Amino acid sequence: MSNDNRRIPTGNAGLDLVLRGGLPAHRLFLVEGMPGSGKTTLALQFLLNGVAAGERVLYVTLSETSEELELVASSHGWSLEGIDLFELASAEDVLGVGRDQSILHSWEMELGSTIQLIRDEVARVKPRRIVFDSLSEMRLLAQDPLRYRRQLLFLKQYFSRLDTTVLLVDDMTGSDGARDNHLHSLCHGVITLERLTLDFGAARRRMQVQKMRGVDFVAGYHDMLIRKGGIDIFPRLIAAEHHSPFVGDPMPSGIDALDALLDGGPARGTSTLVTGPAGSGKTTLSLQYAAAACKRGEHCVIYEFDERIGTLISRAKAFGIDLQAHLDAGTLIIRQIDPAEIAPGQFSAMVREEVEVRNARVVLIDSLNGYVAAMPQEQQLILQLHELLSYLNQAGVMTFLINPQQGFFGTMSTNGLNVSYIADIVILLRFFESEGRIRKAISIVKNRGGAHEDAIRELRIDAQGVRIGEPLADFRGVLTGTPAYVGSKTPLMEDRY
Repeated sequence: MSNDNRRIPTGNAGLDLVLRGGLPAHRLFLVEGMPGSGKTTLALQFLLNGVAAGERVLYVTLSETSEELELVASSHGWSLEGIDLFELASAEDVLGVGRDQSILHSWEMELGSTIQLIRDEVARVKPRRIVFDSLSEMRLLAQDPLRYRRQLLFLKQYFSRLDTTVLLVDDMTGSDGARDNHLHSLCHGVITLERLTLDFGAARRRMQVQKMRGVDFVAGYHDMLIRKGGIDIFPRLIAAEHHSPFVGDPMPSGIDALDALLDGGPARGTSTLVTGPAGSGKTTLSLQYAAAACKRGEHCVIYEFDERIGTLISRAKAFGIDLQAHLDAGTLIIRQIDPAEIAPGQFSAMVREEVEVRNARVVLIDSLNGYVAAMPQEQQLILQLHELLSYLNQAGVMTFLINPQQGFFGTMSTNGLNVSYIADIVILLRFFESEGRIRKAISIVKNRGGAHEDAIRELRIDAQGVRIGEPLADFRGVLTGTPAYVGSKTPLMEDRY
């Protein structure tokens, strides 16, 4: 085998990032997965990348017909022009399979003849890239596991003398869905594709690199998506690899009384959790900071899981926040997210693109209930969210997380996701009753990055915008979930116009 240490692109940008540069050239690799996991699409991307580079490429199909491959390619808007296609089914006459195989050809002769046909085609085409699809047919031809493995070893030794990069595709049907450890040991690298069917929503796909000799790849599962145009692979986010220098100066809201609660405002590179019952003003309060950043010319992005974009814009305008003006100016982007259709890795990739391409300085996630719905396993969700917040913090982005609480009064609970410990700032909103009216209160529970006011103040959100009242010195029971104001009415805001 050649001692060439070059890397060759796979034709998939996400996979190249996972492999930190692509596949080692002139080696034998395995792409495995159950039917429908995307193996053929990934293999075609690999070959088409070779065609674009001016290389001869060969697709050896033992299972799918040329018509089926054409159908897969056309579904992505691709053409198979430039790919040498060797269809074993069309070689039946050469083998005698179509006439009287059971009489003239034993299984051993059949497999040997198939291998010889492949060798002859490789010698004719002299390809730089080859795909074998799939190995399950070779298992059927061999019938005996020892014979099958011996032929694979022969193929590996044969290709080791050629300057050819080979992808073996295995649909794992012949091995009853189990991984073939012997096959893994033969190959230089192993890529596994998986398709997961959830109780509700679209099927989720993910991939991982099982092994890759001599390559410092990104280990673990990576979410992926099959769409028209190929496969999108979203490399697992590692925050420690993305640090940008920034100044952690306060980012004011434009409301002096609100900024005073946090000694000037949340600092860049911090995450703020706004929690409270439904209707307490969590989204509007967060929008105030985003609108102020837009007015300063900074780019902001809102990920809306729960509310329609039109409703959000009209509701914000009623409170004096003109989101449409910032959308028209290009400083604000609002993304409607369907939690049933998006994987957490895909969401992280969307956030990264906004930060790294559009230089977004404020990210608002509304709300964590929708984010929770995007992933069934809570522990994995905590880890993903922690990594995403760490990445945003290191990029100098101010992040707002809205976490609704169940219930309006009495003891309240969140969605089961305790994120208060990973947030730098926690803003608590509450309803309270005074003289027959339902009012709102705001308090800062913590500010990891600096000083904050510990007083409980009244919060008013109306046509005049967001207003902060005087400290409610005679406020009792706010932390129990049943707060009550027992003082005089003087500190309370009565202006309702």
